[in-house]
Amino acid sequence: MSTPPPPSQPPSGGFGAPQDPPPGGFGAPKPPAGPPAAPAGPPAPPAGPPAAAQQQPAGQPAYGYPQADPGYGYPQQPAAPAQYGAPVPPAQPPAGGGGGDKRTQLMIVGAALLAIVLIVGGGLWYASGDGGKEDIAQSDPSASPGGDKNQAFAPGTEKVPGNPKSKILYNQPAPAVTDIVSVNGSWLTDNTYVKSDVSKVVGYNVVDGGKKWEIPLAGEICGATPHVSEKKTAILFRPAQPTAENKYPPCTEVGVIDLETGKLVWSGNIKSANGGDKPVQFSEVTLSGKTVAAAGVSGGGAAWNLADGKNLWQPKVDGESCRDTGYAGGEALAAIRKCGQHPNYTLHAQLLDPATGAPTGSYKLSQGIEYAHIVSTKPFVVAADVGDNAKGGKGVSDLFVVDPKGELKARIPLAAGSFAAKCGSTDVEKCSNMVVGNGKIYVPSAEHQGQSPTGRTNELLSFDLETGKQTTDRADAGERYTMYPLRMDGSNIIAYKVPPYDKGGQIVSIDGKTMKETLLMENPADKDIRRAETSFSPDFSSELRYRGGKLFMSKQNVSKPYSGDPEYLFVSFTAS
Repeated sequence: MSTPPPPSQPPSGGFGAPQDPPPGGFGAPKPPAGPPAAPAGPPAPPAGPPAAAQQQPAGQPAYGYPQADPGYGYPQQPAAPAQYGAPVPPAQPPAGGGGGDKRTQLMIVGAALLAIVLIVGGGLWYASGDGGKEDIAQSDPSASPGGDKNQAFAPGTEKVPGNPKSKILYNQPAPAVTDIVSVNGSWLTDNTYVKSDVSKVVGYNVVDGGKKWEIPLAGEICGATPHVSEKKTAILFRPAQPTAENKYPPCTEVGVIDLETGKLVWSGNIKSANGGDKPVQFSEVTLSGKTVAAAGVSGGGAAWNLADGKNLWQPKVDGESCRDTGYAGGEALAAIRKCGQHPNYTLHAQLLDPATGAPTGSYKLSQGIEYAHIVSTKPFVVAADVGDNAKGGKGVSDLFVVDPKGELKARIPLAAGSFAAKCGSTDVEKCSNMVVGNGKIYVPSAEHQGQSPTGRTNELLSFDLETGKQTTDRADAGERYTMYPLRMDGSNIIAYKVPPYDKGGQIVSIDGKTMKETLLMENPADKDIRRAETSFSPDFSSELRYRGGKLFMSKQNVSKPYSGDPEYLFVSFTAS
């Protein structure tokens, strides 16, 4: 495939200094569950916008951003950026659905530069992720309001700080450990930041970072959901502390915590529905409305009432060896159900009745796909690596938009090396860098070379969930920044910008109609502060929560220090 020339861009300062290595590294493995996907190798600079496109035989790369040299977080904003976010028709699945491996791809046959001047400003709205509903956790893709593109664009709830220049709120030192320990889970309310720690969950005051409460647990945390319902959330933890003989006790305990009172509302385990005396081992937990659901890759799941822990239902392994491998929550409850034996697996993406666990709609993916992931439950968006086409450990090559009855509406191929979406290797509800809202899914392009030989940048693009086609939406990360969406705020997108070596990171609100950006927060460029900030990455290894002019960045795993630099469980910033 011929590669169009890169877009015209202004001179760049480039980046000369190396990126400081993050303490603990990006993506430390999670002992209890499947490890996070490895960081993707960065792709290449995009070309100018296509003037036309024609279909190519299956197997040809789709239009996107060609591969380039490795690098992370050094983007660049063109003064007159080329529009390489032009619509791209999706590859269609084989007749009858099923998401076959062959995909129609695109080749650029012409290029024309379209100057677009992005004016930063305009109306500023920032929402807490669900258009006003408190029961959906922020910064979670499925917390995006409404997939109905015909609904009115709703303003967000977050106001623009009078001064977006932030300062450190509070940095919590990392706990001393001798091995990799999961500290998965963080939640941000109006007045409390709640963070999982080693065998405990702690609530911090968002005014000064002071500790408000602490919930001790019998063992280490091994899973958590970002979703919140009735000011409660759910976690998984081990029944005992590790010992020399039993380094990793099984992940069997499910618990619900009250984020306001700092109480463990209930906890417990459950035996297998197919018999057996040992408690079921879980790797993921989720929450939808009044239902908590947990499952594991090896099979075995269950659901409980949020308020009192009463068991609601358990799926059984049937004659075809079908079992639920994981659930996704938010505005609806969904599951990935795996049938058959290796290597002849068949996966079903199912919407469930939260009260009974009965499927209300089921979509069969093509045979040969071993793992699938759920990006959003309403609208229902499923991700998979079809034919091992995903590059760089991203875990997703295609998105499938499924209607409530289980019928395929659209299939969206994410061209290898062209987009920065990621999904965990085995976890069902572990995708990052994708948010759903306004009847679209927003995905960042892979980072690519900017104006200077060493400058890196990327863009936020979108696909229509009805047609599967790429839209004309485009927001540029800017000079030597790379941008990743965190969540929806009404009809706006909240995104984090990874800074170059001499700047602090930024939080921006992107208008869902115009794609204009408004700065909500800019962190200090001080070397030590920037080093602490960039030890957290907007992917599986970290959790970013922004609300009310405050940003909290935390680890999902902590490990034995490998350098003399200070290491933190979380860092936080506040703008005024």
